[in-house]
Amino acid sequence: MPERIEALVDGGKATPGPPLGPALGPLGVNIVEILKAINEKTKSFEGMKVPVVLLIDPKTKAYTIEVGTPPTSALILKEVGVEKGSGDAGKTRAGNLTLNGAVKIAKMKADAMQGRSLKARVLEVVGTCVSMGVTVDGKPAKEVSREIAAGKYDKALVG
Repeated sequence: MPERIEALVDGGKATPGPPLGPALGPLGVNIVEILKAINEKTKSFEGMKVPVVLLIDPKTKAYTIEVGTPPTSALILKEVGVEKGSGDAGKTRAGNLTLNGAVKIAKMKADAMQGRSLKARVLEVVGTCVSMGVTVDGKPAKEVSREIAAGKYDKALVG
């Protein structure tokens, strides 16, 4: 039975301190090697907390690393460059996400999202923008959602 360790780490900056070091130490594994692998897998999420699951075989010391993705809202905030959503989505704008930014987030979250197609996943990202008070390409996110649903961006959303 492999040992399962779940932790929230700073993207690209996992350290031998808590939460990982104390959990890995008793298992007798190469902590530096595992941290290096985690940091390599999470570097695209720098500046964010990333859920990580480690499965370690206590006999062979073999391990696998499963990296989750930060919430869609955290990825939007990073892409837009703001600390938090507007708090009053109907009136206040927190920032603007480009359609390319929405596509990038949809691709990062592909494994965790419900949408089967890139178009459906981009609609999920834009939907999150609606509740955060983030505009998309300078327009209200609801309007962009309607445009995507109507097929206006189909050429950009193939994949």
